[in-house]
Amino acid sequence: MIATLITHPACHLHQMPEGHPECPERLDAINNQLLASGIDSLIYHREAPAATDEQLLRVHTYDYLQRLTRAIPSEGIVRFADDIFLSPGTLTAARHAAGAGILGVDMVMGGKTDAVFCNVRPAGHHAGPTQPMGFCIFNNVAIAAAHALAVHGLERIAIVDFDVHHGNGTQDIFLEEPRVLFCSSFQHPFYPLTAIDNVPDHIINIPLPATCRSDGFRAALAEHCLPALRRFQPQLLLISAGFDGHIDDDMSSIRLVEQDYVWITQQLRDLVDDSKQYEPSRQCRGMVSMLEGGYDLPALGRCAMMHIKAMAKLS
Repeated sequence: MIATLITHPACHLHQMPEGHPECPERLDAINNQLLASGIDSLIYHREAPAATDEQLLRVHTYDYLQRLTRAIPSEGIVRFADDIFLSPGTLTAARHAAGAGILGVDMVMGGKTDAVFCNVRPAGHHAGPTQPMGFCIFNNVAIAAAHALAVHGLERIAIVDFDVHHGNGTQDIFLEEPRVLFCSSFQHPFYPLTAIDNVPDHIINIPLPATCRSDGFRAALAEHCLPALRRFQPQLLLISAGFDGHIDDDMSSIRLVEQDYVWITQQLRDLVDDSKQYEPSRQCRGMVSMLEGGYDLPALGRCAMMHIKAMAKLS
């Protein structure tokens, strides 16, 4: 199947203060690298719809959605929370970012593709049911998973989060939902300083020391994440794809390289492909990856391009 890229021009409308690392140019860095590498012409392109209130409210509270809507400024940039800024286009951008994951799930479940990358912002994995956090407005990957549960009736969904920061919002949302296996690797101790112990069996936290390099990253995921995924046998695989653990990204101390992101993507791709030998109820229909962190623009472009290339089996 042809891999698919989902994005929307509205994702550029979320403006941040000058010099902020979470900038609209992040999307351009990925698009430009796809063009330069020749991959852009080998993948299918779709525009993300805007998520509806019904879709957002599967994850977030009505009160939060109302507070956010009222806080959107008519002009300029305002601070909504410690690390959250709002501009006139923020809500539109966030709805399309969430809608991308929903469309990706529908495409995979409809058999139109088995590999989707959502090049969207703002990111999502820190956002909880009642509040934004860490540059995240709506929890995009959680909204996609909730859609798959509610609309497609899936019984087993896995979310793999390899952003350098813990996906605390996603953990909070699915803490009591055993139909969702959540595997998160992250620098620890580090922002957002989540309490990661005493969690249910379907929450797999993989803390990495600040001194972690490629070998440590791969060994930790091979020991904790990949066996859990094989045991769980997900019917759908969602990815919170953060590239801020790259050696060129000053957002963290972990020093990964492009090939580390290729490696984990290939492991997940193999999981999807290997499941095809099983009966339909045990097969993984495909993978939907959503952009999270990654703030050094050249590194982000390269890592995302190689991630998509591995998802699409173009290497």
